[in-house]
Amino acid sequence: MIDWSGGNDTGARPRKDAIWAGVSRSGQLEAPVYLRNRIEAETWIAALIDAETQAGRRILIGFDFPFGYPAGFAEAVTGEPTVFTLWDWFEARVKDTPQANNRFDLAGELNLALGSGNGPFWANGLPNRDIPGLPRTKAGYDNPFADRRHAETLAKGAFTCWQMAGAGAVGSQVFMGLPVLSRLRKRFAGQVAVWPFEALDTPVAFVEIWPSLTAGPAPDGMIKDAWQVQEIARQIAALAPDDLAQMLDGYAPEAREEGAIFGLGFEDRLTSLAPLRNDCFALPPGVHWTPVEEALSLLRERLSAVTKPEDTALDAALGRVMAQDVTARRANPSLPNTAVDGYGFAGGRGAGRHVLPIVAERAAAGDAPGAVPTGHAIRVLTGAALPQGVDTVVLQEDVQIDGDSLQFTGPIKQGSNTRKAGEDVVAGQTIVTAGRKVTAADLALLAATGVSVLSVRQRLRVGVISTGDEIVQPGETAADGQIFDANRPMLLGLIAQLGHTPVDLGHVGDDRAALRARLDDAGGQVDAILTSGGASAGDEDHVSALLKESGALALWRIAVKPGRPLALGMWQGVPVFGLPGNPVAAMVCTLIFARPALAVLAGQEWTTPQGFDVPAAFEKRKKPGRREYLRARMRDGHAEVFASEGSGRISGLSWAEGLVELPDGGLDVRPGDPVRFIPYGSFGL
Repeated sequence: MIDWSGGNDTGARPRKDAIWAGVSRSGQLEAPVYLRNRIEAETWIAALIDAETQAGRRILIGFDFPFGYPAGFAEAVTGEPTVFTLWDWFEARVKDTPQANNRFDLAGELNLALGSGNGPFWANGLPNRDIPGLPRTKAGYDNPFADRRHAETLAKGAFTCWQMAGAGAVGSQVFMGLPVLSRLRKRFAGQVAVWPFEALDTPVAFVEIWPSLTAGPAPDGMIKDAWQVQEIARQIAALAPDDLAQMLDGYAPEAREEGAIFGLGFEDRLTSLAPLRNDCFALPPGVHWTPVEEALSLLRERLSAVTKPEDTALDAALGRVMAQDVTARRANPSLPNTAVDGYGFAGGRGAGRHVLPIVAERAAAGDAPGAVPTGHAIRVLTGAALPQGVDTVVLQEDVQIDGDSLQFTGPIKQGSNTRKAGEDVVAGQTIVTAGRKVTAADLALLAATGVSVLSVRQRLRVGVISTGDEIVQPGETAADGQIFDANRPMLLGLIAQLGHTPVDLGHVGDDRAALRARLDDAGGQVDAILTSGGASAGDEDHVSALLKESGALALWRIAVKPGRPLALGMWQGVPVFGLPGNPVAAMVCTLIFARPALAVLAGQEWTTPQGFDVPAAFEKRKKPGRREYLRARMRDGHAEVFASEGSGRISGLSWAEGLVELPDGGLDVRPGDPVRFIPYGSFGL
């Protein structure tokens, strides 16, 4: 993805308003490339095409300037309505060196040739020289063509291609970009196809992009142009083939002459994909031990959804994460109705005895509402829509029936024992919000308000790998010094309980090449990976070593017990959570750190487990410096903790019903003191 410039050489030091390129290659996002002028950029692009095609890879290259002009311009200039004839026309006339170019003079010549000299181009950017035919402002502006292409009318905030100078001078970028595209297309004839003008059946595709469509603001300290090309490269590289094909097919008929902006109309899909950076887990310089709350805050800030939306029927939506808000299709109740069995009539009644004639009909739930004459009553059953002329109901226990007459003693207020239409939910009201995991209660509300199809996110696919030569699988024979693989079944079960799709990626011994191959194979199968073991910095800690080799490792030394440093990183765009090999520490770290992070990746709201202050049934002296989690359960209104805090005591995980969380500071707990108990249910288990 390339951010273009129409100006002069910007110097050796990277700066804004230059040319920047963002590259994602083989699933790996690379650092943005600074290109100081168009000559250097053209050379760099040509070398990229040569290298990638020779390696047998296809390339999609995006340029952030229009490939064409509003309808009629190409034919007015060249005599032909084809965009490539216009590209050749510019190539033959634009003179460009790193120090100067003739874009303003050429714009003036075009204005004089096409009309009055007051348009379509405007804004002379040369401070000391007037250009015949090119006005400095839009005073007296005269444009025989549309002000914007069809694509720009849909891309709110996009600049017009007629402006040659000032903020948003897209016109200069087009003048200085089309000759480069023309030369590259000829140089790589038969290898380059241009969207949407040609079929993309070649190794290289050129597309037009507008980074501001989906890139968002740059992180602090990063040049906006550099950030945008990197972000767009990441977004497009993350697209599934079917989604990419749909976007390439999704352009208006006007685009065949004017060109189109890739991704226009698909903004939500692009921004929901691959939001992670290789450095998204990086800690600030100088951080050695990270408090739990700070670690959670960093995860919450840096992660976002990676799953795509899809439609599903209401009866298949339980446990799915909403991709967008849902509004009620009809009110609940849809009509005024009765809340009790009784008799309905119009208006309230004062104190004293009242007698009303009863109509022969009755109103039951499901009946179409009829009408009741003034001064009459009707038999109504709970849930029945109120007939016209009825707004009050008296309970059947409070009346007497004498033939066809109703008798009761007042007073009774108007509207008693009835429900108003929409008193629960009105049509069009938001009833379930994006990011919420659908519950059984939500299904009732959705069904009651007429919703049958929901936009939900695909389930997050989470792979699990266990590592280490000491591991053998249940059912095998464990030699002296070997242990059975407890972590993988535990983690796969946790993932399923949390509502994600568990993917068993198996066990890998202490073999770095084999682990690399397993991670490579997992790339297209999963959206996130949990590993157990090998997450520290020792000789056999291959998970952290491989993440370090990929340039995407952050060892988070979190001030938590039980637990060791978490190895967090990216592998070919997939986030990896390297958990401790000890089952107790692996489970605690999963619940405290991986659980909320995976929820966000799945598109869910960030959730903090609900804890409860309860009296302790134990005694504990805790040193300051780390937050501690004790395996615990509730008995007789008090929190008991497992007899041993040893991380090797796996039985304590099964014995427990939750965790007692002890704060970071020093603490002396005595029986009866309040402690925070977090039941497993608060973690979604």
